[in-house]
Amino acid sequence: CVYPVIGNKEYGWSFIGAEIDTTAIESANNIIDSNPHLKGQIEIRLQHQPNDIFFGIIHKDEFIDLSICNPPFHASLAEAQSGTLRKLNNLNTEKVTDPVLNFGGQNTELWCKGGEEKFVRDMIRQSRLFSDTCLWFSTLVSKQSHLKSIYEALETAEAVEIRTIPMGQGNKSSRVVAWTFLTKEQQQEWVNIRWSEAPISTME
Repeated sequence: CVYPVIGNKEYGWSFIGAEIDTTAIESANNIIDSNPHLKGQIEIRLQHQPNDIFFGIIHKDEFIDLSICNPPFHASLAEAQSGTLRKLNNLNTEKVTDPVLNFGGQNTELWCKGGEEKFVRDMIRQSRLFSDTCLWFSTLVSKQSHLKSIYEALETAEAVEIRTIPMGQGNKSSRVVAWTFLTKEQQQEWVNIRWSEAPISTME
């Protein structure tokens, strides 16, 4: 619920949040209920099919201006545990041998089969089916080595425009990859119709 809260406060955007974990949904809804200004601005939807990213979340005749994603980074639970242990040892002077799994996220947020690369490639493939109902798709990509495979998936999906936005936090570097299936003319038509009538709608 972090991105929607920030996006609504800073830009006045409304959000649809997608989640496969019922505990995470309950926590997000508690945040919304505790902040009256968020009601009607953020809606959290349960994804019943973990392999689907957009199906079951974007409803028929619903239009989304921007889809944003922070994909699972690790490819397995063991890899996630190893990464957590490494982070904890970097933060502590005493060596940690028993990793705390939930380091900045639920297990489902930290890993999935195939990891970041497969998740993003699946996302790109599925996004093609929503090419007319979402203006821009975007995702964080943590590993630079995944970019070649991701660009190939975007070419296969016939994305019309692709943008890569570099990001840096301290010693860590990452980037956001964004794509659209709409031409410049179609993008302008979208803006003329959508943004003159309502605030931006975003899916996270």
